[in-house]
Amino acid sequence: MAWRIEGTYFENCNCDVLCPCGASSLVLPADNERCLVVFAFNVTKGNIDGVDVNGLNVIVVADAPGQMTAGNWRVGLIIDAAASQKQADALGAVFSGQKGGPMGALAPLIGTVLGVQTAPIQYSNGGTNHRVKAGNLIEMEVEDFVPQGMTAPTKLVGVGHPVNTTLTVAKAKRSQFNCFGLNFSNTGKNGHAAPFSWSA
Repeated sequence: MAWRIEGTYFENCNCDVLCPCGASSLVLPADNERCLVVFAFNVTKGNIDGVDVNGLNVIVVADAPGQMTAGNWRVGLIIDAAASQKQADALGAVFSGQKGGPMGALAPLIGTVLGVQTAPIQYSNGGTNHRVKAGNLIEMEVEDFVPQGMTAPTKLVGVGHPVNTTLTVAKAKRSQFNCFGLNFSNTGKNGHAAPFSWSA
């Protein structure tokens, strides 16, 4: 059966603003030997094989080599505790790449699946500010970058990114992660935000 989900997302990685990976469609290496990146998704509207997933949240955590196209990523999923088992299974299948789509295109780069965890996820996306909190696992807040004298955030246009070809440039105001054996902070580092619409 077909599936479609849409909503908003934001991310934070340990690159300086601006991340070479995002700006170059993964051609250039990250600022660090390892890329520690977290993607937070709010599904405002979605149906996966007949399962309604409206209003649910998913977080993807990745530990990848600085040259991301080298593969051997280590990836874990955090799924909203508000999801029923059927909804969690459906979201897990999409965000792990099992059902194709953008995450399916990334699947060949994944070497290790760190697992799936469940947590109550609080997600907000207001104006230029984006926040997510997943229990005691993740707390992340990014602010869109609006240059002095400008009224709108800086955007990257025409990039090869799994979420969108246009990404807003952002910077993390707060960023703390303790999940899947990874404990790190990306406060002050790079962020991006965008709407997304996926289907397969």
